[in-house]
Amino acid sequence: MDSDKKDKGEVGRDGEDIACQFLERKGFKILERNYRKPWGEIDIIAEKAGIVRFVEVKAVSRESLPDISREMDYRPEEMVTSSKLKKVARTAVLYMENKRDKREYQIDVVGVIMDQATRKARCRLIEQALEDNI
Repeated sequence: MDSDKKDKGEVGRDGEDIACQFLERKGFKILERNYRKPWGEIDIIAEKAGIVRFVEVKAVSRESLPDISREMDYRPEEMVTSSKLKKVARTAVLYMENKRDKREYQIDVVGVIMDQATRKARCRLIEQALEDNI
């Protein structure tokens, strides 16, 4: 592996860091990161306007995109499967029960495209990515 390129885990961690900064700039308060249970994981748990947000982050490095000229058409956030969102939702339900938190909550997705050479990134937020909570 080329020393300039990062492995998938590093890209994911960097993407989550960038997503947290992005969400904070949008007025979100980060509550927890990498909430893990045997049945699932939630990348970011945040809160905005009294609503708890369970955020799945999908990050890619620009270098890993197959055709860089099509980068503008590439939306990593659309690569999150419905089965992944349902797993996040199940974990979210248990999180809310464990915390005895009665607030409203939703599942959001942040897509991050990083350019490691320039250290820049572009983020997109999809709110309420899973409409019917489980």
